[in-house]
Amino acid sequence: MRFNKTRNKIFGAIFIFIIVVAFFFTPTGYYLEVPGSAEDTSQFVKVNGKQDKKKGNLLLTTVGIVSGTPFTLLKSMGNDFETIYSQEELMGNENSQQYFQVQQYYMKSATNNAIQAAYSKAGKPFTKKYLGVYIMDIMNNSAFKNKLQVGDTITSINNYHFKNSAQFINYVKKQDKKSIVKINFVRDGKKKSASGKLVKLADTKRYGLGITLTDNTEAKGNPPTKIDAGSIGGPSAGLMFTLQVYSQISNKDLKAGRTIAGTGTISPDGTVGPIGGIEKKVYAASEMGATIFFAPDDPVTKEIKKYEPGYVNNYNLAKRAAKKIHTKMKIVPVKNLNDAINYLEKTKQSK
Repeated sequence: MRFNKTRNKIFGAIFIFIIVVAFFFTPTGYYLEVPGSAEDTSQFVKVNGKQDKKKGNLLLTTVGIVSGTPFTLLKSMGNDFETIYSQEELMGNENSQQYFQVQQYYMKSATNNAIQAAYSKAGKPFTKKYLGVYIMDIMNNSAFKNKLQVGDTITSINNYHFKNSAQFINYVKKQDKKSIVKINFVRDGKKKSASGKLVKLADTKRYGLGITLTDNTEAKGNPPTKIDAGSIGGPSAGLMFTLQVYSQISNKDLKAGRTIAGTGTISPDGTVGPIGGIEKKVYAASEMGATIFFAPDDPVTKEIKKYEPGYVNNYNLAKRAAKKIHTKMKIVPVKNLNDAINYLEKTKQSK
């Protein structure tokens, strides 16, 4: 009898232990978007092989994506700076590996745009090289489903070399629907090839490869600039990388000893675009002691209001977040690169 009681206590303790472990560590299929880090852009940028050593910081800001457990999901409820997403909401039809590959492409595109915008603003020469079309997604019925991968770059089709994605698409349109095409592509720096039939594209009468694509380009400036963001992905560091590159190639001290943070996509013409998770980025910047935070002041058009009546732009979301955490950090609206540069130049003396 005493043995049975002891055994039951042991089994009970093991059961409780398993429940506790499951509560704290079992993946749920949901993800949490949380405040990430605020990183000094100078560590990622080299101009003529040299990093910026001027006092102060230009900080890019990130969000963190973590797998949700029952404990972390419960803990996040009611927290204005943690958002729960299902895998489909966060990644669409992509698996986690494909999702992060695409995020790496977005970062590469952002750094290319940053170089173009910075060199144009500084009046410095740069070149833009077309590498091919970057594969963002592959349809399930595509003949290339198991031959191509997200992240590959197609360089030619039937030995036809193209100068942009429009030329590539037009060439494919002209092919007979029963054609078998050969494509050359690059994966992880290695040249490869594959052949396959065309397939009917969803919701159209056209035939194609069954892939989602975008242009893959490389910008190079004089003096040469290299941006290596490591494992950081996404397009939202575009503005801050542009400011870092511009300050170095123009030899202008925009920082003036200050800690300046911000976010926003950048176009080659210097237009700053909106991003996601700005509240978390405000939080991360404030934690790092930033005194200025650049937030995209994206226009709220009638069309946006029509489809999303409650839409609030990045700048106003950033102001709300700053108010909630009682930070003294100045939230500065920017529509383009000039807005950010002019503000930093104008406020140098009042730091």
